Amino acid sequence: MNRKAKGTRGERELVHFFNENGWACIRVAGSGSQRYPAPDILAANAVRRLAIECKVTKDSKKYFYEEEMEQLRTFSRNFGAESWIGVKFAGEEWYFLMLEDLENTGNCFAISLELAQRRGLKIEELIGRTKL
Repeated sequence: MNRKAKGTRGERELVHFFNENGWACIRVAGSGSQRYPAPDILAANAVRRLAIECKVTKDSKKYFYEEEMEQLRTFSRNFGAESWIGVKFAGEEWYFLMLEDLENTGNCFAISLELAQRRGLKIEELIGRTKL
């Protein structure tokens, strides 16, 4: 399975989770190739709105360009949503981090598996539900 297909499958997994847990959620098709900033997923309930950039990786570290982060910030500010990065490392659960939690390498931003485990939220924590 190619990278794009893995990413799409991961996004759909999150859309199902949010919808099955009482949130409205959509996947924004073509989010990375549009003229205007758009996250991969928009999720909301009666209280919160989340704009999520999703990444699935087999590597132990995922890198992001400053431009990607700025586009997510801009969209979230204009939409009135919280900005989140969702990352799924091979064999791991999803972890969600705020943009401020990413490591600034000087040239870009990064999330390592260790950072995700230390600072990230699991999806149940993100939506405020404890895992049963």
